Amino acid sequence: MKPSILNKGIAQIHIAVFLFGFAGLFGKFLSCSPLYIVLGRTFFASIALFIFSRFFSKTVLFAFGKKEISFFIFQGILLAVHWWSFFLSIQISSVAVGLVTFSTFPLFVTFLEPLFFKEKLKTIDIFIAGAVFVGIFLVIPNFDFSNNITKGGFFGIISGFTFALLSLVNRRNARISDSIAVAFYQNLFAAIFLILPISTLQVEPPQLSDLPNLIFLGVVCTALAHTLFIKSLTFIRAQTAAVIAGLEPVYGIILAFFMLNEIPQARTLVGGLIIIGTTILAGRLSSEH
Repeated sequence: MKPSILNKGIAQIHIAVFLFGFAGLFGKFLSCSPLYIVLGRTFFASIALFIFSRFFSKTVLFAFGKKEISFFIFQGILLAVHWWSFFLSIQISSVAVGLVTFSTFPLFVTFLEPLFFKEKLKTIDIFIAGAVFVGIFLVIPNFDFSNNITKGGFFGIISGFTFALLSLVNRRNARISDSIAVAFYQNLFAAIFLILPISTLQVEPPQLSDLPNLIFLGVVCTALAHTLFIKSLTFIRAQTAAVIAGLEPVYGIILAFFMLNEIPQARTLVGGLIIIGTTILAGRLSSEH
């Protein structure tokens, strides 16, 4: 592969991961309920993905049967819960805590994947899981739910767990190869699913001034980032993509430092380094087998 093409793929995935990390800051930029943040994100993302598929790609959106649509509905529900718990974690605690605890999702994939696909659990996976647990204990100071860091870390871990489930469902539904179509339906059904809790619960609605941020979050940090990530995979190896994707919390923490003046605690940084480093190591080891 020509260096120019390889560099193009690396640039695309770095921009995508940077935007994914930037998305976490909207938990602080927006004062409305995380339910509305996720509704705005998924609604505007689905519109952007529909326009992209209609005018700029060869994606066919309306050629799926009832079985595929049922998968999309389940994926949409998982995506909604994942992003709701993610933004709630950040609002309660900090961008660093939310991003680092979300990064535990490979731990859940490690133990759930053998159950989903009847695969053997490797010894190295158990050691990697133990290292991630050490990172979690460093990030979460205690198990007192009156502590905002603990509460935020708890919802961050829920975010990681639901993202792991979403990844496994995506793998089971891998015969649908067009990722743009999958992303469109996931965002669409996530937005539809959120209408019920928003209409029945008394939650803080967004202000008119929040609309530009919600549009940016949905179009740029979700639809564009997802498209760039997918395109990059045609130029670079999956292993390289996995390593760079591990930089999402790093980008988010750096952005939060400069844009929100958030300074993570030392134990959060150490725990984050253990979790992120272990995740990258796991990605490299899995690519070798």
